[in-house]
Amino acid sequence: MKSIKHKPIKTFLLVLLAVFAVTTATSVYGDFSREETYERLKLFSDVLEEIERNYVEPVEATDLIDKAIKGMMQGLDPHSAFLPPDAFKGLQEDTRGEFGGIGIVISKRDDRLTVVSPMEGTPAYRAGVQANDVIIRVDEESTQDMMLWEAVQLMRGEPGTSVLITIVREGVEDPLEFELERANIPLDSVRYATPRRGYGYLWITNFREKTTDELSTAIAALQADNGPLKGLILDLRDNPGGLLSQAVSVSDFFLDDGDIVSIRGRDDREMEVYRAGRNSEDMDFPIVILINSGSASAAEIVAGALQDNRRALVLGTKSFGKGSVQTVRPLRDGYALKYTIAKYYTPSGASIQAEGINPDLIVQRRLLDETEGGIDSIYLREEDLDNHLPGIDEDAHPDAKPDDPESIDREDELEKLMRLRDVVYDHDDRDPSVLLLDSQINRAYEILKGYELFSGFTQDNR
Repeated sequence: MKSIKHKPIKTFLLVLLAVFAVTTATSVYGDFSREETYERLKLFSDVLEEIERNYVEPVEATDLIDKAIKGMMQGLDPHSAFLPPDAFKGLQEDTRGEFGGIGIVISKRDDRLTVVSPMEGTPAYRAGVQANDVIIRVDEESTQDMMLWEAVQLMRGEPGTSVLITIVREGVEDPLEFELERANIPLDSVRYATPRRGYGYLWITNFREKTTDELSTAIAALQADNGPLKGLILDLRDNPGGLLSQAVSVSDFFLDDGDIVSIRGRDDREMEVYRAGRNSEDMDFPIVILINSGSASAAEIVAGALQDNRRALVLGTKSFGKGSVQTVRPLRDGYALKYTIAKYYTPSGASIQAEGINPDLIVQRRLLDETEGGIDSIYLREEDLDNHLPGIDEDAHPDAKPDDPESIDREDELEKLMRLRDVVYDHDDRDPSVLLLDSQINRAYEILKGYELFSGFTQDNR
């Protein structure tokens, strides 16, 4: 009776999978013939039926199939995933509006839930959560074998509610606990200040639907406060990325012509190129862009576009190297697939994937007059993630990776640097010139000031 009971399920599944195989084998499986694919799907069906019949505890076939799909996506690369309805909804919230959370970017490293970077001004950031911290528990639930979207769902919630995360940190003997009160992670992504008269500081924290509009408003405000800008510091540090469309439009905002980014899929001949159009705004001021290992994806597109078009000098340390393009395909019943379809290339043809953007000038981030060395070595990069897609040459530009000086009290250094940008993030009452205590911002200002002085000298000598 048992075999009769399960036979219709197996037959239906085989028919369903066979149809799937026939319609998608050529595009999805490449070298596999349809016959080979069908044989593998029959094997899958056999395993499913065996487990459903004889596993020590009753299991639902639908749950097993869901887990199999999750495993399939997880084995591709760190940015591909099978999203149940709640996770799909959360992904949409990331780019469309505010959501309650603690403010961290996470990924998998050595199969452990690892903090890529805390988002500036958020509960996790203020509490002292750091890049490379490994989250081992959320409340009382272990994160072992937990999917990324599951961890995100646990840490999100209504603003004002609390969540307890337990982390292990290199160099700290015992696990650390952080009880964090969730807050609205804000929609706005652009902040600005005037550290010195005539020079603007513009900080893009991420790329969301209205980033370019906010950028335009910020530039107009800086121009109103200072008159024509003598120079702009564009801060993309710790920017995890966001929407491709906004990366393109932000780049276009500063460019009059030239390529911005190209996207190449499985077949390199299938390439899409985004190009800049003429800008109606007067944007002839020099720009210095700040990047670090927390600058990823859309932030790298902007930095690469302005660097290759010789519109900006890039300063800081090597960026994260997330140069892959994901698409989200809605499925039935609210499910979705997020998967990688292509890679980004800068206008010069350089791959961003696992390579990152190399700054024109390597400057470690530190507090001026307080420490030697820098803190950027604590960040992880795309090349550190499990199953990352390889770059063209992952050993290229070794000199662009920051040193790891032993003498730095990184935790104390991070806390002090964090407070500097409160003048912009929280609009506290300090003089915005406090930003110049950040070595990278200060060096950017010195370059812009030097450019102004040098331009004056050359004009006088004509």
